[in-house]
Amino acid sequence: MQYFLIIILITATIIFIGGTYRALKMSRKSVALIEKYENDKNNPALIQEIFDALREDFWLNKILQDNNATIDDIKTLHKKLMKWGDFRKYNRYVPITSFFNRTALKYLLTHKNDDSKSLTEKMMNHFHF
Repeated sequence: MQYFLIIILITATIIFIGGTYRALKMSRKSVALIEKYENDKNNPALIQEIFDALREDFWLNKILQDNNATIDDIKTLHKKLMKWGDFRKYNRYVPITSFFNRTALKYLLTHKNDDSKSLTEKMMNHFHF
């Protein structure tokens, strides 16, 4: 019985550390992109870097695949979010940060045909702007 509890504790610890590592990695990538493109927000390379980062992450790539998302979808969503959410609050910037959160990305891709104001408001509420 003790061995079973130890195995559960070790498994839970590994899952927690792995999840924390992934969250920090995505946060670091998001902040790096925000800082890199702070003065060049409409650079097409930004969209490519966002898409590449999403493809590298297991969970975000799964969301992309489930919604058959392309780089054009990311570009369109970024443009919509830029219209109403082009401001930064600490290390959060709606047109970039929204793509690095699983629930936000899933919402954006399932509602990609919604108007830009409603998408931006939803993301701002999600990130407590």
